[in-house]
Amino acid sequence: MNFFKLSPRDALLMVVFAAVVLLAPIWMKPFGAAYPDLLQKFAIFGLFAIGFNILFGLTGYLSFGHAAFLGIGSYTTVWTFKLLSMNPIPAVIFGTLVAGLFAVLIGFVSLRRTGIYFSILTLAFAQMCYNLAYSVLTPITNGETGLRVLRDDPMLLDKALGVVQEGSPIGSFFGINMRGYPAFYFCAVILIIGFFISLRIFRSPFGLKLRAIKSNQNRMRYTGFNTRPYLLWAFVISGMYAGMAGSMLAVTDPLAGAERMQWTASGEVVLMTILGGVGTLIGPMLGAVLIKYFENIFSAFNESALHDMFSFLPSWLETVMVTVVHPFVGEGWHLTLGSLFMVIVIFLPGGLVEGATRLFKRRKSDGVTNKNSGSEN
Repeated sequence: MNFFKLSPRDALLMVVFAAVVLLAPIWMKPFGAAYPDLLQKFAIFGLFAIGFNILFGLTGYLSFGHAAFLGIGSYTTVWTFKLLSMNPIPAVIFGTLVAGLFAVLIGFVSLRRTGIYFSILTLAFAQMCYNLAYSVLTPITNGETGLRVLRDDPMLLDKALGVVQEGSPIGSFFGINMRGYPAFYFCAVILIIGFFISLRIFRSPFGLKLRAIKSNQNRMRYTGFNTRPYLLWAFVISGMYAGMAGSMLAVTDPLAGAERMQWTASGEVVLMTILGGVGTLIGPMLGAVLIKYFENIFSAFNESALHDMFSFLPSWLETVMVTVVHPFVGEGWHLTLGSLFMVIVIFLPGGLVEGATRLFKRRKSDGVTNKNSGSEN
């Protein structure tokens, strides 16, 4: 099938991406980020950002409500665990599909407006979903306590197959518990599949039409081209990615709470995409890794850890360094992230990918210049 046919350049990109993801437990060790829980977050939120980029990066439509689909995917996954099986495959499938159905409904209404009005509509829908999950739909969502899997839940498919749960219920991929590195590799494989689909969308005629809509939607309408079905499909696909990410959150920790639908989660994926590079293939993944690294590593530094870090310095200089650095780590890690975000937006509007591209072009031009000067000599 043409969908699976890649150019040599894209095939190389897929191989490199898959190798980087699968070998993350090795090359992340020097950065102190090789433990499974953090690697799982890299993969899950990387998938979330890649899907969000299909909407925002290709069409220019900025959604502030994608956290709704993240939460819907989580709730659907936990209910699939409770009713059918602790196998993550059907749970992820149902979570993705249900999120897609909600994306059809929300997108159909929200896409009647553009610009800031579209963004506000998606934010309103997300807040409605959050409040419904938190209070009104308590029998389904278990309100502020959160929905979790219990040992006495029906699990009809597992019982029919004679699968017995021992201890606290946890996702089990044909006997492999979704904890630690097995859970990371499950998430990593789904991330690689999600990246492949995103790559094919970017390279397809569908992706070109989305780029044309972003470039000048009015001109396309004047030619008689109906843009709404393409925008709705982009919104639905992006929502399904978010639902899949929410499902994986529930697979690695069988719990779903309304906090996953808060507007802050929607804002976070926007930051991830902008930091990495809007409209680029790899940028959103880089942004997700960066933010989750700051959140989990920088936030862990307290004053005593800083004293240990600068203990090789003279005592007076150690005190000065701790005093200067302390506001930017621990509970103040958002200050570091905010400063980095401002620097990137001001000097690299295209995100980290633009910075890497500029550096590569500069080194290439310097190499050509040196080669020409050498030949003249």
